[in-house]
Amino acid sequence: MKEVSVKGQKRAAVGKKASKQLRKEGLIPCNLYGEKKGENGLPEAFAFCASFAELRKAVYTPEVYIVNLDIEGEAHKAVIKELQFHPATDALLHADFYEVTESKPITIGIPVKLNGLAQGVRDGGKLNLSIRKINVTAPYKQIPEVLNIDVTNLQLGKAIKVGALSFEGLEIATSPEVVVCSVKATRASRSAAAAAEGEEQA
Repeated sequence: MKEVSVKGQKRAAVGKKASKQLRKEGLIPCNLYGEKKGENGLPEAFAFCASFAELRKAVYTPEVYIVNLDIEGEAHKAVIKELQFHPATDALLHADFYEVTESKPITIGIPVKLNGLAQGVRDGGKLNLSIRKINVTAPYKQIPEVLNIDVTNLQLGKAIKVGALSFEGLEIATSPEVVVCSVKATRASRSAAAAAEGEEQA
């Protein structure tokens, strides 16, 4: 996986009022969750903030990054856990990060890349990608930047489901029944099929 560096600073105050003030200053409130747990047994948040300019490198991209956080000299490796955007403006409001280690498996969505020219497309159909990412579980160093899927033998009217896939060193966390891609009939493919059927009957 690719890596990107983000600098941040600790948050002294938390809550809606404090977060609103940070945003006015061009800073985005963030939380980092790791091994540390509170009295209730739930992961404890380490509150920090970072400028929008720093965060946009990791947020506004289709790629998935390991984020090297530098919070006032404290180094943490993390992945983005959750992002909150303004419903009307799409402005970034909040970011949650999950700390990673070399040995502990993480579950994360990795982009799908379809390779090859599907047989169904050669027959006049249209290839449709149903999901852009598949969730996989593994230590972060074993996780690739993309999941390559060969569609060369995919026939017209057929689909590839998650359950038909396997990737070395990765455990797939997305439901096996989820359709990844399919080749759907088009007007051209239906016309070609009808013409072929007519020739056979002639």
